[in-house]
Amino acid sequence: MPMPADGSTARPRRSQAERRDESERRLMTATIAVICDQGVRAATFEAIGTRAGYSRGLAAQKYGSKQGMIEALIAHLHARQNEALAAAGVDTAPGLEAVLGYVEHFIARLREDDEGRAYFMLLADAVADLSALRTAFAASHEKVERMLEAMILRGQAEGAIRPEVDADAAALSIGSLLMGLSIQSLIDPAMDLAPIRATSLAMLRGGLAVVPASGA
Repeated sequence: MPMPADGSTARPRRSQAERRDESERRLMTATIAVICDQGVRAATFEAIGTRAGYSRGLAAQKYGSKQGMIEALIAHLHARQNEALAAAGVDTAPGLEAVLGYVEHFIARLREDDEGRAYFMLLADAVADLSALRTAFAASHEKVERMLEAMILRGQAEGAIRPEVDADAAALSIGSLLMGLSIQSLIDPAMDLAPIRATSLAMLRGGLAVVPASGA
């Protein structure tokens, strides 16, 4: 490798794939920041490109449309969530503990997670406008519901979750609880999450867990 005139080591030239990954990361970070700081209406390609240090044209090229922007954000959030759940061991935990671990992780991150905040701000906007973008959120929620349903079914097979529990209905109810808390946190950012987390976990454990036989 040739040495620069000042004797320092030249930085290796990044590949096209590396440059593309960096631009995508910066644009996604900028999208989340603009939404959280200024609101959904402010998230124009021009604002996103400027915030990321690029041109409006690059943001438009990457996302193509508002639908593309939302789909990219949803894919990004699912990937980040899967990484976090794997790091915490939630994805491989026994079924009942996986459900409770997912809920605890979700609520614990409500206050600090700008990515989730941006997601629910976009969701509220799409619902309020009766937008066709609702379909992207419906698909996202379906994915989470199926994940929770699989955890519940695993817990039933392990004998830890009551067999009479309707796994699909329970998964939908849990997802709705978390969605409601997310919207409430946008309305009241100062709400105390500690007792909410403790109460939610206690209710879910009481509603799902197999009750030991008397005298066991």
